[in-house]
Amino acid sequence: MTVTAALVKELREHTGAGMMECKKALVETGGDSEAAAELLRAKGQASAQKKSARIAAEGCVQIAADTAGKTILVMEINCETDFVAKDENFLKFAAMAAETALAQQADSVDALLTAPVAGGISLEQARTELVAKIGENIAVRRFNRLQLKGEAGQYIHGSRIAAIVDVSGGDAELHKDLAMHIAAASPMCVSANEVPAAELDKERQFLTEQAGQEGKPPEIVAKMVEGRLRKYLAEITLTGQPFVKDPDITVGKLLQQRSAVVNSFVRLEVGEGIEKRKDDFVAEVQAQVRANQ
Repeated sequence: MTVTAALVKELREHTGAGMMECKKALVETGGDSEAAAELLRAKGQASAQKKSARIAAEGCVQIAADTAGKTILVMEINCETDFVAKDENFLKFAAMAAETALAQQADSVDALLTAPVAGGISLEQARTELVAKIGENIAVRRFNRLQLKGEAGQYIHGSRIAAIVDVSGGDAELHKDLAMHIAAASPMCVSANEVPAAELDKERQFLTEQAGQEGKPPEIVAKMVEGRLRKYLAEITLTGQPFVKDPDITVGKLLQQRSAVVNSFVRLEVGEGIEKRKDDFVAEVQAQVRANQ
């Protein structure tokens, strides 16, 4: 069977693969479009497996909420470069992944990847096809869902930092302001009584060792430690932090003024905790020079 330009165009529109890849696949399968599509999919999966070991520390965050106002979800989706993080195809996939996680009530990334999406394929198949098309590793890294006791506030800074918050009381403006504060100030938890005991013990030990080096009497050291611990707790808890839009009051005081309570929150930042590869270009050039000598 002759491989016509129209046949190549049709396969390209169906699979999203490059023109030359479509032509080669049609030649290999004798012009059978369905077989060519399967061949391209298999090659895409193989390509995705090879790229899966590559570090993906760029990307975007997405927020999805149900219309009933009962659930809100925030997700991080990664790629390798900032350029691809702005790509329309990548952003469409990211939005689809977040909406799928919300709709399917998936409880893990592995479960989410098996969920069906448009086109009768799984989210994982959609991911591998996009990897083959874009040429970079793409990963659905993590997501968190809040089952709301009150109402949701949400904020995305650029496309890299997102915060969602569950608030009882107040109004929509306060809810958004709280989400914006969480995105900016990165609190560990809502209040001091939520700080893990292990974290408190670790900080108290550090402060005790630090104060003990100042040559003060034990009773003074004890007071210094407790004072510094209170300051530390104010810095890491939402209610103890100065409000970003009015540093003269704390978030806790703001909540009192507005008769509101924060039930929970989630903050995600793209690439947080991922060790990025640092390319030593000088060393690479020197290695190439040595190799050519």
